[in-house]
Amino acid sequence: MDYFTLLLGSIFASILLIFVSKRSNKKLPPGPIQLPIIGNLFHLSGAKPHISLANLSNYYGPIISLKLGHITTVVISSSAMAKQVLQKQDQKFSNRFIPNAIQAHNHYKFSVTWLPVGPTWRSLRRILNSNILSLTKLDANQQLRSQKVQQLVDYVAKCSQEGEAVVIGKAAFKTSLNLLSNILFSKDLVDPFSDSNVELKNVIWNIVAEVGKPNLVDFFPILEKIDPQRIRRNTYIYFTKLFVLFDDLINERLEEKRTSENIEKNDVLEMFLKIQEENSEEIDQNHIKSLLLDIFTGGTDTTTSTVEWAMAEILKQPEIMKKAQAELAKIVGMGKLIEEADVYRLPYLQCIVKETLRMHPPVPFLLPRKVEEDVEVCGYIVPKGSQVLINVWAIGRDPASWEDPLVFKPERFLNLEVDVRGKDFELIPFGAGRRICPGLPLAAFRMVPIMLGSLLNSFNWKLEEGTSSTPKELDMEEKFGITLAKARPLRAIPSPI
Repeated sequence: MDYFTLLLGSIFASILLIFVSKRSNKKLPPGPIQLPIIGNLFHLSGAKPHISLANLSNYYGPIISLKLGHITTVVISSSAMAKQVLQKQDQKFSNRFIPNAIQAHNHYKFSVTWLPVGPTWRSLRRILNSNILSLTKLDANQQLRSQKVQQLVDYVAKCSQEGEAVVIGKAAFKTSLNLLSNILFSKDLVDPFSDSNVELKNVIWNIVAEVGKPNLVDFFPILEKIDPQRIRRNTYIYFTKLFVLFDDLINERLEEKRTSENIEKNDVLEMFLKIQEENSEEIDQNHIKSLLLDIFTGGTDTTTSTVEWAMAEILKQPEIMKKAQAELAKIVGMGKLIEEADVYRLPYLQCIVKETLRMHPPVPFLLPRKVEEDVEVCGYIVPKGSQVLINVWAIGRDPASWEDPLVFKPERFLNLEVDVRGKDFELIPFGAGRRICPGLPLAAFRMVPIMLGSLLNSFNWKLEEGTSSTPKELDMEEKFGITLAKARPLRAIPSPI
């Protein structure tokens, strides 16, 4: 069904007076001409809005405004403008624009990702940072991460012995998921050596896909009750499946505590239950389940996509693999598992990760912001209620900041003091300011480097036959969503190094 045609038909049938949208006297950022009712939606035709908006910004400038249906949207596409929004006026741009999909199960009311900045958000963020993502907690879980990476290497070794291709994204996903499930629940949720419990993987991937789809309800709130694309309905179904899983795990733990006097697990669920018991006003079961949902969806897909893109770029340029393996052999020892302490002694591996995050940021627009009042930015007015998108995909490919921006060249970072911690706005794949992704220390500095480094230090890799005629012709098409995945999963053949 052509929902766009259905939308136009219903609106034109219900509205007798067709009006032409006019800009107010406020000095809005520049942008293309708007059509009646649909505004600039036609500019987002196609499956890659991050590229469409980058092309518009190349013409109209680093800050542009569009009317997407009824929603004024301001797009930021340069490091200088991003610094204005995310650092100099961070407080005014700190709240979220809530996609309709996130309203399923009222998730936005309990989620640290989507809550507005305020007492509840600060409390949940503090719980998240101090009990999961602090340096002390990350260091305490280092052995667990090593175990999960060893399982990944063992799985790849099994594929190598059997002459089978490794689906890189799937293998990385299972590793990330089991790492998180052990931190949260002290147990694996998927078998690292088989495709059992494939439904859980599909549920998480489907949540990311549904939330990332352009949704007519977001552009035309009058359609909320109709939900023409069934995005909120589908998201509700997937949320329900995860929440049932979480309820089962919580109830299982409570039953264990009732029947066993000495049970005391040092995991996140135990911590959540203690906080809830001591102060039920600070956190209840809805907050717990929404936090778990945030961690699962945010902590698996982004790590998975980064590892897959890095391996794809390395396979496309085999000389990069040779340089990385030479560094690993010299610093760590050929065939050995990478420890987290090794990462800081592996500058070229770090450069590969940074270059991957530059060209393939996990979340191309970050998560949408919303302003609660008119805000002036560099002489322009961002009107109250506007959605604000930071196109980090475009910023990472801006020729004003990067030489040969479309070339994957890790060496550019060897003598370049640019980091991903949110201080260098040419490279902000995890955002910046108070809304910076809290999982940055775990993903960028621990999981991705040790997974990638261990795969490169334990195996030689080649593309599966039929994937492409030559490495340079490897398909690098993107699939747009909340995260920017590889359109065709990367399949590669490992052999012992």
